[in-house]
Amino acid sequence: MTGVDTEKSKRVSINFRQYAMILALIVLFILFTSLTKGSFIQTRNLSNLARQMAITGVLATGMSMVIISGNIDLSVGTLLGFIGGIGAAGMVWWGWDMYTTILIQLALGLIVGLVQGSIVAYLRMPAFITTLGAQLIFRGATLGVIKGTTVAPLHKGYVFLGQAYVTELMGWILAAIAIGFLFYSMFRKRASNIKYKFEVNSLSYDLMISSMFAALIIGFVWIMNNYRGIPVPVIIMLALSITFTFVAEKLTFGRSVYAIGGNREAAKYAGINVNRITIIVFMLSGLMSAVAGIIMSARLNAGAPQAGLNMETDAIAAAVIGGISMTGGIGRVSGALIGAVVIATLDNGMSMMNIQAFWQFIVKGAVLIIAVWFDISSKNKQK
Repeated sequence: MTGVDTEKSKRVSINFRQYAMILALIVLFILFTSLTKGSFIQTRNLSNLARQMAITGVLATGMSMVIISGNIDLSVGTLLGFIGGIGAAGMVWWGWDMYTTILIQLALGLIVGLVQGSIVAYLRMPAFITTLGAQLIFRGATLGVIKGTTVAPLHKGYVFLGQAYVTELMGWILAAIAIGFLFYSMFRKRASNIKYKFEVNSLSYDLMISSMFAALIIGFVWIMNNYRGIPVPVIIMLALSITFTFVAEKLTFGRSVYAIGGNREAAKYAGINVNRITIIVFMLSGLMSAVAGIIMSARLNAGAPQAGLNMETDAIAAAVIGGISMTGGIGRVSGALIGAVVIATLDNGMSMMNIQAFWQFIVKGAVLIIAVWFDISSKNKQK
């Protein structure tokens, strides 16, 4: 199999997995709608579902880059809780204003990522052990900082980031921008493929796919506007996902991340500064943990001792379900959002059915195992 054939096979595999996840998501929606007698698809619940998945989506966006680089970050959940707790303590006990709080939280995320990335890159510590140790450190630090109590209430402007909605008009404006960008990207990609004599789908096919996604955007905005509008956390999540997707697929840095995940030694020989890229990837993961911590504490209007518990599992599951290979080098950052929706749908649907918590953990664990098995079996078939 030639290099071109191999890359084409990878793209087909990734697209197939993402379309399969979309189909699975549709099946889940139908199943939970039936089992909850229609309550699941009420606009209020769908709005809550979107808000729930925003935090997982932000974490999964950062996690995606880490996994693509061939690493793992098990500290994102507890780091989320720690940064949220720091922000709450700062505003309630230490007199910080909202802007100072957010800047400190974002800086903390970057610094933690810098330290963890440096340990992995320069001390050659396995990322699994490094971030597992950090997970325990931040769990203890959270309890120490907020003294095991719930710290509230927070500034109103801060709470806006987790609880507010954009207006109906703004929702439609954002939809129009998204759809315009969708078709612009499609035509630009076609022109680029034609210019460099790559394989191009028929125009009718590309128009059909783009129109389907445009319809999904319109449907999503219509549903959100039927309740109170698009939640601000969802806007933040989508903006970050688009940014990270652009970085991963269009910039040299993103291509370097894929190269390192695909073959670390080959990347070194190609002149890529592996240590620097690894550190930046972990810094981005830390930054996304900080953003998720801000959103969660703003949503709760408090810093809570149990915030972020087990959320690293959800982030990893979302990334893998969305088509990112645990072996590194394969997958799309945008696919993690599909995985985040699947995880949030399972959580929301099972909670509405009053399924006991232990069953929820069992189901999500099984879904993660199946997703990894599917990833491994797909790679074996490509060999």
